[in-house]
Amino acid sequence: MTELKTKPTRDGYGDALVEMGAQDKRIVVLGADLSDSTRASWFWEKYPDRFFEFGIAEQNMLNAAAGLALMGKIPWVSTYGVFVAGRAWDQIRTTTCYSSLNVKIGGAHGGISVGPDGATHQALEDVATMRVLPNMTVIVPADYHETKKAVIWACKHFGPVYVRFGREPVPMVTNPDDPFVMGKANMIQDGKDVAILNNGPILYECIKAAQILKEQGISARILNVHTVKPIDRDAISRAARDTGAIVAVEEHQVMGGFGSAVAEVVVQTHPVPMRFIGIQDRFGESGTPDELFEEFGLTAEHIVSAVADVLKAKKK
Repeated sequence: MTELKTKPTRDGYGDALVEMGAQDKRIVVLGADLSDSTRASWFWEKYPDRFFEFGIAEQNMLNAAAGLALMGKIPWVSTYGVFVAGRAWDQIRTTTCYSSLNVKIGGAHGGISVGPDGATHQALEDVATMRVLPNMTVIVPADYHETKKAVIWACKHFGPVYVRFGREPVPMVTNPDDPFVMGKANMIQDGKDVAILNNGPILYECIKAAQILKEQGISARILNVHTVKPIDRDAISRAARDTGAIVAVEEHQVMGGFGSAVAEVVVQTHPVPMRFIGIQDRFGESGTPDELFEEFGLTAEHIVSAVADVLKAKKK
């Protein structure tokens, strides 16, 4: 399998903010003592008069973002996903979403691949807490290019948006010219035996798994479902009908996140056997991304094993 160039998804966030900041002076960025890590500092360097540093005060930052939105600005709140979706959830719910304010949230360091920072800094529940909020759009891009496109789209969309991205370099699976339509999944490859539905930078593991399955004579469809909410019900229902078996893959708790969102569609439209790759009701640990992917069952080999299991259930 050809090795792909790698780049952190957070770099796509930083580059998009700088690009859109030049086009729309209403865009402002708010930081919470982590602007270098989130790449929000790139915007700060270009447009210092439109950047606001709040220190470790995420709840205050969200309320300030709401005020800026009410004054016609387009505020981007930038911090780790585990902090913004946890500490500031009440402000996001009651101040931003209840009034459907035009506040954008960049949730950095999503997933287990944050690595050595460990459980306190690994956002494994943020997709679940964000997608339950009315009026909130939730996007989890797969790579650098898709992250940049998601942020550009969010800048032009009116309403609350949560964009989740990671720290580590990941293979650039998509191309700059690939379409990005909010709420529409992209088919990476077609297949007839099983559908592997991906959410986020774990996409490359899905592609590796599909190659292994092909060598075993199993045809796997891969859907890159970058938008968790609103989710692409048509593509998911079609995958269930066409293949009769689904494996949902995410770098997040399996309860309440992407896999749960997929299951909600499947059970209402075309029920089929499903299996779930993700964090199985555990807190994170410290380690390298590769070590953690192995420990938490997120590798291509684990996806292949889940496919074997779901195909057995399909035949019953």
